[in-house]
Amino acid sequence: MSEMNPGSRPYPSGEIGVLPLARIRDMDGLSQLEAVIAGTFPAPPIARTLGFMLREVEPGRALFAGLPGFDHLNPLGTVHGGWAATLLDSALGCAVHTTLKVGEAYTTIEFKVNLVRPLLPDTGEVVCEGRIVHRGARIATSEASLRGADGRLYAHGSETCMIFPMKGA
Repeated sequence: MSEMNPGSRPYPSGEIGVLPLARIRDMDGLSQLEAVIAGTFPAPPIARTLGFMLREVEPGRALFAGLPGFDHLNPLGTVHGGWAATLLDSALGCAVHTTLKVGEAYTTIEFKVNLVRPLLPDTGEVVCEGRIVHRGARIATSEASLRGADGRLYAHGSETCMIFPMKGA
């Protein structure tokens, strides 16, 4: 894996923004995320702000990579737990996103995070893999793990999402 510096352009187009609703109405969720990775659609602003990126998707799975930096440290010099939680939330939600049918949208209802060891300034790049646990008609659940390059577990979590019709679809 190549490293990414926080604030860099993590996606091929370098464009930052949100998915263009008029263009995604006729696409399933997996195709939408594949277009983000390919640079056809912009990367979300949070990716630039927090220095992480979506690397891989397949049905029911999303993998992110991130490199925590100085701007992510708390007063004690460890990476703030909110950074790990946001990375987990992204992988958890995007695992659900990959299962969306044309005309569907989703939002997080709740998520739980377990931080099992501190991320430190020298931890280096981490990967966060989210996987679908259950996909129903209106509710989906997912789980994710956040690991260092050496495979050590830093955090894990679970999420429940609500699936609903996309506005105007």
